[in-house]
Amino acid sequence: MESWEKINAVQRMQDYIEEHISQPITLYMLARAAGYSPWHSARIFKELTGKTPFEYIRSLRLSLAAVKIRDESKKIIDVAFDFVFDSHEGFTRAFSKQFGITPAYYSKNTPPLKLFMPYRIRDYYLILQKGESTMTKKPNTNTVFVQVIDRPARKLILKRGMKATHYFEYCEEVGCDVWGVLSSIKEALYEPIGMWLPKNLYKHGTAVYAQGVEVSLNYEGEVPDGFEITELQPCKMMVFQGQPFDDEKFGEAIEELWEVMKDYNPQMYGFKWADEDGPRFQMAPMGYRGYIEARPVRQINS
Repeated sequence: MESWEKINAVQRMQDYIEEHISQPITLYMLARAAGYSPWHSARIFKELTGKTPFEYIRSLRLSLAAVKIRDESKKIIDVAFDFVFDSHEGFTRAFSKQFGITPAYYSKNTPPLKLFMPYRIRDYYLILQKGESTMTKKPNTNTVFVQVIDRPARKLILKRGMKATHYFEYCEEVGCDVWGVLSSIKEALYEPIGMWLPKNLYKHGTAVYAQGVEVSLNYEGEVPDGFEITELQPCKMMVFQGQPFDDEKFGEAIEELWEVMKDYNPQMYGFKWADEDGPRFQMAPMGYRGYIEARPVRQINS
């Protein structure tokens, strides 16, 4: 386990980059945020994130630029300037090297890309703390908001794991960059999800846990390499949403919601669990909105 002094220093650099991503960033600026020398700051950043600060910043800027090109009607040169590229040519070269296509081609066709969506290093190491993690603590149950929503017939683009039963096992098997690919699919109906597959979607020799994104039933776009697409029937989902939480306490927030869901009786509201109707899914834990998870249900005929 890495020292928390080092982890927190890298987290401070990540935070600085996120807050100043549209401005020039130097190694000396990051070193001040980390509280170490430029040389030591660069070394521990590469050690914990796998990228040098320069590589990390460029990958993040290009990914954010790709999302802006996909979702906004802006000139490519203006997007380039937004993310501190000083010329159309330099931005095009960097974009092409990162994604294998030019920004002009992407603007017209918007195929799925492997976006760089870094995880918070502090959150990652909190989860790795097996015996000390907040995930092992008994949660104090707060108010949970519950609602039932209708999901239409749709398709699911997913990438399967091998033996994973939850998110971090999945990342160890498949990698943490699947989310970036899913987030780049312009035609997505909703945000990407992690999910536990029902028996009718399970394939022998693969994991019960997967990641995917839902698209319309008439989706005919590109399916990224290594992914597959399948149809989902209409269903009802009972959605559980916990209270907002501090980002570093996401483990506690997940455990707290699971504790509520474990003992929850949907018959109180005229429903029953229907796990075969679709995947049980979780959304990315974001402190400002609370942790969200959903499980299929059917209405009980009166």
